[in-house]
Amino acid sequence: MRYANYVADAAAEQGLASRLRLAVVRLNRRLRAQRTNSSISLTQVSALSTLHKCGPLTPGELAAKEGVQPPSMTRVIAALEEFGYATRRPHPTDGRQAIVQLSEAGLAFVNEEVGAREAWLDKRLAELTSEERELLSRAAEIIDRMAGQ
Repeated sequence: MRYANYVADAAAEQGLASRLRLAVVRLNRRLRAQRTNSSISLTQVSALSTLHKCGPLTPGELAAKEGVQPPSMTRVIAALEEFGYATRRPHPTDGRQAIVQLSEAGLAFVNEEVGAREAWLDKRLAELTSEERELLSRAAEIIDRMAGQ
């Protein structure tokens, strides 16, 4: 009897994993469709978002936060500088390092991109009941915790 319950629970959990994965993929696809400017890559948008969230960083710190190798981040930063969305300045204490930060144009770009996605999401959330929004609020905390592991 215990084994049967375990098998049923495992099947239900596997179903949950599949449904959750698919829901997150679909939501991500819909949010990405709200992009206001597709001239820069999603990798570059992600780096801008990290700079917006974390503030100025060294290229190595930015690479670590983005989960990419430093040479790849160097190319991303160069492209962002070319677009005028990021700037580099000398590190105050380490002459071998630089500090990367958002430019005013980069901040405006991030705000526009985030604003478009959040406006779309706000419309979808407004269609839900208050109970559904509360449930999603709790789920967002759990998903964020899972993603951070």
